[in-house]
Amino acid sequence: MSTGFVYILCNDRQNVLYTGSTADLKTRINHHKKRYVPGFTKKYNVHRLIYFEELPSLSEALAREKQIKGYTRIKKVDLIVAKNHSWRDLYDDIAKAIRER
Repeated sequence: MSTGFVYILCNDRQNVLYTGSTADLKTRINHHKKRYVPGFTKKYNVHRLIYFEELPSLSEALAREKQIKGYTRIKKVDLIVAKNHSWRDLYDDIAKAIRER
């Protein structure tokens, strides 16, 4: 069984948040960055990875995604700030970490 990831993206102005899940974080975020993913993230230019968690399975990542989507914006911001207080784009970090595996 492979791991899963839950992630939060924002736009450049940090006023739009998007929560998703995937089995392949690097590829999925790359698709958001290149605007290949139709819908909400493309429409609102949501492409900056500001939070992610690795979970033991994709089903657990999907459950965590649903949990986070139920949070208020304030609770989501608290979650982000706890791990990424500057809201820095973490894409380069995950790309590097995955290459080193």
